[in-house]
Amino acid sequence: MVNRYRGEVVLVLNGQTHVMRLTLGALAELEEALGSDSLLAMVQRFETGQFRARDVLALLVAGLRGGGWRGAPDELAQGDIQGGAAAAAQAAAALLAGAFAPLDGGA
Repeated sequence: MVNRYRGEVVLVLNGQTHVMRLTLGALAELEEALGSDSLLAMVQRFETGQFRARDVLALLVAGLRGGGWRGAPDELAQGDIQGGAAAAAQAAAALLAGAFAPLDGGA
């Protein structure tokens, strides 16, 4: 079961269901993976539809790690994501939305 209030998102990788979320540690790992790029720049790319495959991969790895996955980025890059690239991008966008959504529902 996915808890949307915790920002959880499901991803099916190689036939196995994973619950992802962007914990503080996962966000720190994501910042490191982005190098000189910023989280804000990545959020803006998703908001404008200008995101890159690297953004999707980095977000999914961070989300998987936040959910307890201990795989390597290469495993994800070479893995079979149910729904393909479109589902991967949607899951990445949902992770961002869940991580930065206002706790009070926007009020």
